[in-house]
Amino acid sequence: MSVKGNFDKIQSEIASICERIGRDPASINVVAVTKYVSNERAKEAIDAGVVHLGENRAEGLAMKQEDIQEQVSWHFIGSLQSKKVKKVAPHISYLHSLDRVSLAKELDKRLDRELACFVQVNVSKEESKAGLDIEEVDEFIQELAAYPSLKIIGLMTMAPFVNDPEETRPIFKALKKLQLDIQAKNYSHAPCTELSMGMSNDYQVAIEEGATFIRIGTSLVGNEKKEGN
Repeated sequence: MSVKGNFDKIQSEIASICERIGRDPASINVVAVTKYVSNERAKEAIDAGVVHLGENRAEGLAMKQEDIQEQVSWHFIGSLQSKKVKKVAPHISYLHSLDRVSLAKELDKRLDRELACFVQVNVSKEESKAGLDIEEVDEFIQELAAYPSLKIIGLMTMAPFVNDPEETRPIFKALKKLQLDIQAKNYSHAPCTELSMGMSNDYQVAIEEGATFIRIGTSLVGNEKKEGN
């Protein structure tokens, strides 16, 4: 199916889910994860109506941005090394992987504007995944008040890849609870109104549990390099 066909199908599914659970479909932002596809495929996504593109490597981001001149919001969704911050921070609108003070300090040093950030939480406590434990998040967010260039708009997690997406529900439910707990603290630097969770295999469940940003690669733009999921 074409990228437009894929996007239309995803939007239709989002609308159906939102109608069922009483949410506004406009509250769901689809981030096209373009790390495994060509610039041409990414442009197809833009032509189809996608306004958010996500990359997980500094080199991939630079390559895409050099060729793609259309007005889109760029998201960095992978683990960001402090030494690569200067190559990435000035060129993105959203960072989905803030997980340590040293990264916050480097970002703040390199930015001359506010950057929307998600704090990455390792809800499932998988050793292979980055992110904070749930118990560490509140204290970490309080520490981030020292870095005025960073606006903590929400939390991000990656659920385990499982055959039955229903198994991811407790992960997403736990992140939603944490997001509401942080939001209730009314931190001026951390409104924490957003949730970045859900990918190609589990975004439907993520939406049901409160996702506002879903990161879709394979189901939207495909996978021309046959890596990852």
